[in-house]
Amino acid sequence: MTVILTAGLVMPDHSDPSRRSPSHCGHHVAVIGGGPAGLMAAETLAGAGLAVTVYDAMPSVGRKFLLAGRGGLNLTHSEAAAPFLSRYGTASAALSPMLAAFDAQALRAWAHDLGVDTFVGTSGRVFPTEMKAAPLLRAWLARLRASGVQFAMRQRWLGWATPVTAESGAPSAPQCAHSLRFSTPVGERIIAADAVVLALGGGSWAKLGSDGAWVPLLRAAGVDVAALRPANCGFDVTTPGTQASGGWSPHFLDRFRGQPLKSVVARFTDASGHAHERAGECLVSATGIEGGLIYALSAPLRDTIAALGEVTVALDLAPGRSQERLTAELARPRGSRSLASHLQSQAGIKGIKASLLRECLPKAVFDDPVRLAAAIKALPLRLVAPRPLDEAISSAGGVRFEAVDDRLMLKTHPGVFVAGEMLDWEAPTGGYLLTACFATGVAAARGVAHWLEARSAHSGHPSR
Repeated sequence: MTVILTAGLVMPDHSDPSRRSPSHCGHHVAVIGGGPAGLMAAETLAGAGLAVTVYDAMPSVGRKFLLAGRGGLNLTHSEAAAPFLSRYGTASAALSPMLAAFDAQALRAWAHDLGVDTFVGTSGRVFPTEMKAAPLLRAWLARLRASGVQFAMRQRWLGWATPVTAESGAPSAPQCAHSLRFSTPVGERIIAADAVVLALGGGSWAKLGSDGAWVPLLRAAGVDVAALRPANCGFDVTTPGTQASGGWSPHFLDRFRGQPLKSVVARFTDASGHAHERAGECLVSATGIEGGLIYALSAPLRDTIAALGEVTVALDLAPGRSQERLTAELARPRGSRSLASHLQSQAGIKGIKASLLRECLPKAVFDDPVRLAAAIKALPLRLVAPRPLDEAISSAGGVRFEAVDDRLMLKTHPGVFVAGEMLDWEAPTGGYLLTACFATGVAAARGVAHWLEARSAHSGHPSR
């Protein structure tokens, strides 16, 4: 029997789905975490005929999923399989079979089955037609409940426990594969489950539930977990006029905080000597720089800072003009025009770009057309630290793939499977994050079903 412990009193929990019938011991799967990976695992498990309960520490599921929908809910990307897979870097090989089994087209078909049509944007990103997450999540939860999936909210996982024996003659917890400890509003609760899917997310956006609190629990249980690090994050800068305090000058920050820096190219060399280059746009933040261009480069930027202490990014503020052309244009006499007017008319540099030059360059450079043209084509921006993990869009690190088998089951804990951002992979924004969360949720659930079937066959008891 599943039990609740409150103030030393042991009470039966008759609401738990593992008590639906005596045969359910060995057929109840606990999915811990109500994000995309956990919900997809629950749906796949329910489709295999298993009793499933989703446990989550928050009052409702899908909170980070809903936040992602504020920008239009970028579900996936339409690019071909090979470049799509390359976005996962060193984890590409491990994720390849899972992404092949549940790819971008499968994800779009799944959404369509929920009554949510999708479209491909000009960038190749795939969005729901309504550009909202809430309608999809509502339809999804309705289908999950209709398939028998149960939800237990405000249940924070505390790790494993040995089966608890009740006092005063009450029967003990069933001898299922796992006894799981949860903190609840009414005290500690022990849940019995035959198999477990851990889908607790990474370490970003703790207020939405992804707080990384599971890391010490798994490490204490002997699981190899790589440290969580910020991914798709902003970076702090240091400019010549703010060496002591870091960040931007008050004047620049007051005028341009939150403003976009458009049509630029970022270049830098990482700690291994590999050159990186990407075009796009970014934003001025309170302490530095963030946005799509920076997020796409955040992994090598972060790792280079970790290795060298800082990294200098060269920003090309005029990608459409050669340095030679700029030099000739800037060398033209400006007469009575101001420097700002001269920069705008001759080089197309104005607004935030012109102010960024003043923020980062000595005054003497503006009197030398050769040096100024060189700076416009490669303005040095010194990045000294990634923003904290809790501010990042996603996180790197987590359970190493070497710690799980090809079914995503922990090698040290038979019957415990891992999905989503808990695994050690990262990807840029653009639909790649959600796609891999869905794909690993499907893979973990299929691994559970196969493992339970094999266990039942070995024990001589038919599976349900």
